[in-house]
Amino acid sequence: MKYFLTGATGFLGGVLARQLREAHHEVIAVIRNPQKAEKLKSLGVTVVKGDVTDKESMREAMRGCDGVFHVAGWYKVGVRDKSHGRKINVDGTRHVLELMKELHIPKGVYTSTLAINSDTHGAVHDETFHFSGKHISEYDRTKAEAHDVALQFIQEGLPLVIAMPGLIYGPDGTSLSDEAWRLYLKKKLPMVGGGSGYCWGHVEDIAHAHLLAMEKAAPGSTYIICGPKHTFDEAFDMAKKITGIRKPVQIPPAMMKSSAFLVSLIEWLIPVPEMYAAETMRVSAGVTYYGDNNKARRDLGYNPRPLEEGLRETLEYERRKMKK
Repeated sequence: MKYFLTGATGFLGGVLARQLREAHHEVIAVIRNPQKAEKLKSLGVTVVKGDVTDKESMREAMRGCDGVFHVAGWYKVGVRDKSHGRKINVDGTRHVLELMKELHIPKGVYTSTLAINSDTHGAVHDETFHFSGKHISEYDRTKAEAHDVALQFIQEGLPLVIAMPGLIYGPDGTSLSDEAWRLYLKKKLPMVGGGSGYCWGHVEDIAHAHLLAMEKAAPGSTYIICGPKHTFDEAFDMAKKITGIRKPVQIPPAMMKSSAFLVSLIEWLIPVPEMYAAETMRVSAGVTYYGDNNKARRDLGYNPRPLEEGLRETLEYERRKMKK
């Protein structure tokens, strides 16, 4: 099959591109800067210069494809300039789906996120839940808006499947949580926000779930493809068992929220590192991003690995990399 892929130079998109090639599919990847795509080219991926914010730059690359994987997204927390969030997550998604419709692409998979439901306050939601409150980050908000765009296209008949991962981790991860693990391994992470919980999906499993969605899911369906549910404290218990490194001190959620408020008063005047920005503190202040993946397990045969298994592989890889 011939697949069009966005976000191929990103963490998830790069793994998905490799898995597609390993399955002997042809992959057309639209990249903003093809000079940064040497790894993709070595896999046999056809690289085309383009950008999701420029609809026409993708048209010819998508034409004639059997399917579309729209993985590209703006995933930033704690940055001062949030203007790219809407351009990439919302407008970019609309551009990709409009082209799918205009070019009569047989099927597509769109990467949404559990973050559209923001803080679930300990509840575990399935695909039928629709959050109507205030989102705690610009990422959450713009991805929720993009999710609604995708649903509208589905209602209009677009043969699209929505995939909703949770926290994605793994070797060479690029998120703030991945950076936190590297600081932990360097013994430079003395404290973290306590009480927060996530559904931890290894990047290999999340990428494979996208393939399963393309191959097995009915058009118009939505699947939560998250991993197992654990608090950060539980994850650090596992990490201590794996590495022998002491856990960071857990800061109570109330203190994190107070700190976030204080930082919000000064961060527009004084540059604050992303790790300590008010928005970062808010999403670490005892929040939970939980989802129920039973539908994906039942319908798609999705079977994510346990966190301790994936975390061991990830931390051991990062340790080896640090020693080089």
